[in-house]
Amino acid sequence: MLSDQENTAEHVTITVPTGIKPDRLDRYLAEHGPANLTRSRIQKLVEQGHVTVDGASVPKKHQLGGGEVIRIHIPHPEPSTVEPEALELDIVYEDDHLAVINKPAGMVTHPAAGNRTGTLANALVHHFREMSQLAGSDRPGIVHRLDKNTSGLLVVARTDLAYQHLQQALQRREVKRTYSAIICGHMKDHEGRIEAPIGRSKRNRQKMVVTDINSREAITDYRVTERFRTYDLLEVHLQTGRTHQIRVHFAHLGHPVLGDPEYGGRNKWHRGAFAPERELGRKLLSILSRQALHAARLEFIHPHTQQPLAFQAPIPDDMAQVLTILRNEGY
Repeated sequence: MLSDQENTAEHVTITVPTGIKPDRLDRYLAEHGPANLTRSRIQKLVEQGHVTVDGASVPKKHQLGGGEVIRIHIPHPEPSTVEPEALELDIVYEDDHLAVINKPAGMVTHPAAGNRTGTLANALVHHFREMSQLAGSDRPGIVHRLDKNTSGLLVVARTDLAYQHLQQALQRREVKRTYSAIICGHMKDHEGRIEAPIGRSKRNRQKMVVTDINSREAITDYRVTERFRTYDLLEVHLQTGRTHQIRVHFAHLGHPVLGDPEYGGRNKWHRGAFAPERELGRKLLSILSRQALHAARLEFIHPHTQQPLAFQAPIPDDMAQVLTILRNEGY
């Protein structure tokens, strides 16, 4: 329990009880701070200098020992800087609080360097007008993201309350995200768990790698649903949501996602295959211009009604064509 906590519309003051077990600032605030602040939001506030400990700005890893006075300034969200665009949206579900979108491959989730227009966020602000701004002015409503060339389901928040609840549910691993993936080669086990930390590559800052240096915990569960001569069709469940997590984990095991140009799922893997398999690979890659990865199912508790919701998106045409060929020629 907090010994003293004063709340206003924009400021929170917390006095840390003496005698507590030493803990990181961000972790302590995520557990004992304002209920409407997620750990990721707290970390952003710390990085932006909006959190002080005994009057001084400190890093998020700062160790609390007890007796400190923490002051949090919570600025009002900045208005969206994303330009509305009348782009086609496949809206699977919508209400006043949130929406579930089936994102096509090739669409970036939110604006970034080199992609200021044509993104899902541009389409969202055009279609819905009102979106939560808690993720940042360039990420209206974005609770979680999919890679540009990964298709499938994601949930977006229309209200701040929905955003906060969904972010907390993600952190508690209460949002179930199920993917369909075609990988190169065969997994040794029919099902299993990959636990390997992921961080940014030192050689190529655009890529992620399995590493113990400046990395974060990453856990992926999988089950083989169909085996072909040279490929496996997997059902994949994310326990964490690191950048490129599925692609990095399976590439690390020597089984890159089919078609993945960044993690070895195109020519690099197929060069080592026997001639008949290389021919089959060329046929598949002529259809598939991206990684064979699709966010097929999404399950979570509605933040307002508390009712369980579950959504499914069918396999897109390019992956469906690849599976048809494999079922005809790939055994």
